[in-house]
Amino acid sequence: MNSFKATLPTAEEAAIAKISSQKLSAFIETTEKIQPLSIIDSNGASHTVNMPVSALHLLINVLTELGDGNTVRIVPIHAELTTQEGADLLNISRPTFIKLLDDGVIPFSYSGNRRKVKFVDVHGYREAIEAKRMVTLNELSELDQELGLGY
Repeated sequence: MNSFKATLPTAEEAAIAKISSQKLSAFIETTEKIQPLSIIDSNGASHTVNMPVSALHLLINVLTELGDGNTVRIVPIHAELTTQEGADLLNISRPTFIKLLDDGVIPFSYSGNRRKVKFVDVHGYREAIEAKRMVTLNELSELDQELGLGY
């Protein structure tokens, strides 16, 4: 992956992104795979660009995150990550991430003397952890209901 310096959007950028996300989502044609968009260049001429609807959904998600004041990073699904990048994606320390690798929880390979992990494997681990959290949360909620705790 390319090195990436995280910069938060300014208040003005966040506000514009939020409005853009809302406007774009109102016009997206969800029954189609391709949707034409009109873009006006610096000379005022209009140009039509055919966009995959899946790319428009991604753009809306990016704009929504920017509108919430977050930085956004797009990672190709086949990308290989360093251990620091993997740790950053999971929001854990690098030593904790390396322990997951050493314990065989997340597969990795070596590139020279450095460990490399596939984005798809880190993402899969994150999804599995989130699914476990949801199961536990549902169990706790059911237990609260059984005990009449009002949650």
